[in-house]
Amino acid sequence: MFGKRILLGITGGIAAYKIAYLIRLLKKEGAEVKCIMTPASCDFISPLVVATLSQNPVSIEFWNKETGVWTNHVELGIWADLFVIAPATANTISKMAVGTCDNLLLATYLSMKSKTIIAPAMDLDMYQHPTFKRNLKQLIDDGVSVIPATSGELASGLEGQGRMEEPENMLEFIRNKFQDSDSINKKHFLITAGPTYEPIDPVRFIGNHSSGKMGFELAKTCLRNGYEVTLISGPTNLELTHPNLRLIRIVTADEMLIEVQKFWSKSDIGIFAAAIADYKPKIKSDQKIKKSEENLDLELVKNPDIIVWSSENRSNNQLVIGFALETNNSIENALTKLNRKNLDMIILNSLENKEAGFKKDTNKITILDKHQNQFDFDVKSKSEVANDILKAIDKYQKS
Repeated sequence: MFGKRILLGITGGIAAYKIAYLIRLLKKEGAEVKCIMTPASCDFISPLVVATLSQNPVSIEFWNKETGVWTNHVELGIWADLFVIAPATANTISKMAVGTCDNLLLATYLSMKSKTIIAPAMDLDMYQHPTFKRNLKQLIDDGVSVIPATSGELASGLEGQGRMEEPENMLEFIRNKFQDSDSINKKHFLITAGPTYEPIDPVRFIGNHSSGKMGFELAKTCLRNGYEVTLISGPTNLELTHPNLRLIRIVTADEMLIEVQKFWSKSDIGIFAAAIADYKPKIKSDQKIKKSEENLDLELVKNPDIIVWSSENRSNNQLVIGFALETNNSIENALTKLNRKNLDMIILNSLENKEAGFKKDTNKITILDKHQNQFDFDVKSKSEVANDILKAIDKYQKS
């Protein structure tokens, strides 16, 4: 990013402390950085710190009463190659969505000639509120890129989605904005995530404990790297918004197969992380089954094997990556699945490891590929695991 001109907009949220680290990372990359702070943000990070790290004066008000100098928001909008607003509070996002212009940062946004990126940060209830989602969608429709908030411990003491992304990942997102679109935008990932629910009757189903976290983290990592993603997810409580994301919600394995068949030919790489139920009831009862007998016989039939269909219906250049969750003979069973389903790569995690498995925030994986390579990794967060998987795919393609 040597010589790139990045304008940072800082709003009044506790996550503003992370901006000091982001500025240092951008400067190390050779970027020129200027900063606009809202008056409220000065309560969370010192303008002196921001000015010192960016090596440029900080703009806060239209009129600097001490120097008598007027800050020209139009010139800032022309100067910047990219405008990054981080943290972007619910208040600022709301004003951006409706065109309110009551401070220097917002006036500059409305004057921008180049792209704008926002990194939302707020409490989990605010992040899930319908008005916020509506405002965020409006900004995406307006061409604003979004670095999605992550899940974790929030300033309120609660746990959930709303944490501003870490500076290192924000840097990667920003870096990719400047990369040649010819090498990035051609790649399209199809990712499946979460469980499937196979109905027994209107109130019961066959399913599993998959939370969808791994699939969603893979989608986030792909989006951070500038790729386009089609994410087909079974029932989860996870949310993800991004202009390069197509998120499709399904319930059953049959529904997932339909969506995979629809988008597979347009994809370069398929990562099949969904925990699809192997079987479904042969007959679904239209009415709730009453508990009248001591025993209930339920006839099950196999669900479609989506990854096998994808492997059998791919072009020469498409990659198929699967997952294996094993309880015993892990390597042997994973290799059998890799070969039987003609996969390029398989990601093995074992329930024998207490830090891996359903609903966990961490995972321990082994990556096996059809060239007989095996890569073992330590326990990491699922975000870091997703990054390791993407690096392994890139290395596999170059081998």
